[in-house]
Amino acid sequence: MKGGFGEGYKGMSDCEPRFQLTCYDADFTTPEWLAGGIMYQIFPDRFYFSGEKKTGIYPDKKIQTDWDRVPDWQFNEFGMVTNSDFFQGDLKGITMKLPYLHSLGVTCIYLNPIFEAYSNHRYDTGDYEKIDPVLGTEEDFKELCAEARKLGIRIINDGVFSHTGSDSKYFNREGRYDSLGAYNSMSSPYYTWYKFIHWPNIYNSWWGFNTLPEVEELSNSFNEYINGENGIIRKWIRNGNSGWRLDVADELPDEFIEYIREAIKAEDPEALLLGEVWEDASNKHSYGSRRRFLYGKELDSVMNYPFRDAILGFLDFGNGKYMFESIMTIVENYPRPVLRSLMNHLGTHDTERVITLLAGEKLCGRGREWQAATKLSPEQREYGLRRMRIASGILYTLPGVPCIYYGDEVGVEGYKDPFNRRTFPWGKEDKSLLEWYRELGKMRHACSCLRDGDIMDYNSDGQIMSYIRSDENDTLMCVFNAADHEVRFEIPKEFEGGEVLMGTVLEGNEVVMPRDSCAFVKIKTPETNVFNPDVEEVIEEVITDEPVIESADIFEGSTEFSAAD
Repeated sequence: MKGGFGEGYKGMSDCEPRFQLTCYDADFTTPEWLAGGIMYQIFPDRFYFSGEKKTGIYPDKKIQTDWDRVPDWQFNEFGMVTNSDFFQGDLKGITMKLPYLHSLGVTCIYLNPIFEAYSNHRYDTGDYEKIDPVLGTEEDFKELCAEARKLGIRIINDGVFSHTGSDSKYFNREGRYDSLGAYNSMSSPYYTWYKFIHWPNIYNSWWGFNTLPEVEELSNSFNEYINGENGIIRKWIRNGNSGWRLDVADELPDEFIEYIREAIKAEDPEALLLGEVWEDASNKHSYGSRRRFLYGKELDSVMNYPFRDAILGFLDFGNGKYMFESIMTIVENYPRPVLRSLMNHLGTHDTERVITLLAGEKLCGRGREWQAATKLSPEQREYGLRRMRIASGILYTLPGVPCIYYGDEVGVEGYKDPFNRRTFPWGKEDKSLLEWYRELGKMRHACSCLRDGDIMDYNSDGQIMSYIRSDENDTLMCVFNAADHEVRFEIPKEFEGGEVLMGTVLEGNEVVMPRDSCAFVKIKTPETNVFNPDVEEVIEEVITDEPVIESADIFEGSTEFSAAD
């Protein structure tokens, strides 16, 4: 059975936790271009407005002219927040800011939905074939992808395929489109896309929101529309994107995800398929079955919320040993090709801003009025900026690919939606934090071990988390002090005289760490690499010892086992 910190013990009950061995296709690979890189997530309406006025915008969309104001959050007369105010951030604006992203070392931009929709978040798709007019045109998208490629940056789109908007050309409940939608007629070409309980007004909808009718993904018509030779997936790859992030991947049928993968890889074998899964995706159960996300036929990788929980948990509760154990659970459970491609993040459009979580008052159920009015005090902000350095230092050095949620690198604050989706504060950035992120980017690109190197704990305990990343070229010692006092931390003697990074102070084989700080020391990997033992030797030793397998559960894609000793 599986005990704490990688230790095994002889179990007495099938209810006790067991080790997991994840098996996957031998030929499973993930895109080379993503490994070792840096992602950047953009909520398009709030990043940058090029100044170009657009045409063809729905007249009932509210255009905000004050870039710095708080997004609309009040309920309307029907008790709803319509998310219909737009700050006019656009694709040309992102293209204009590519040099800024390049200065951060960004190699991949993940765009929240950009297709025509009524809301500013655009998860209520109106037309998958058309760029939302507020954002620009199809040509603007092509230009963005082409100009980004020149700087070594790829673009991936958000694919929202579990539901559409009720206000769409496919459903057309609001009658905005000329098309014959499923709501308008049972003879609609889109009728089989939806499950009506009593046509037209009672139908399955996403989490009960009747503005988001659920799609029957395995409808032949819908599947062909999305994944066919001339379908949506392949259209936007042909227009320049380098892959897709699947919204609510755990609510999509396995078979449908396999069809998406086939379409993506047929168009571009190096395109990325990333899924939104909030838990351990290697053993997740949803809708009554164990999912097959990571075994080689579905996703390339997932959004890594477990690492986020571990980082924030360490900073909240100060127990590096236990937090590192939760990190290693993912490292042990995930296939190596997935691990190097994980989207590691501290926050997204679905979470509170990380600096607010680290330093602000806890939300504790408070409403939108309080959230809109509450900001960090100067003292809270100073504390939050220090903690941001630790959090981002961990983020940039764990296995996988760090992802910045736009504005986190300059200290944007905010509680829940829509306050976590405020506009980027151009000209009002926290320059010190921004420079820290730029230096993290340089360190990441300078250390080959952060691309696909091994990771091992080194005396993580209490308010110290410390680990070593290592490959055949270089080895990086990473130490994080979450205590409110200075710490002198002894690191392996091999690092004495090593290259110090990010302002680290090294005295002999001790790093001197102020409160709320990080330390990084890099060395060339020794010929006899004590930080990365030969895996084949370890396996041979285990086989020689002939352990007794007491019990094993075998299922498609993975094996869980317990050893007698």
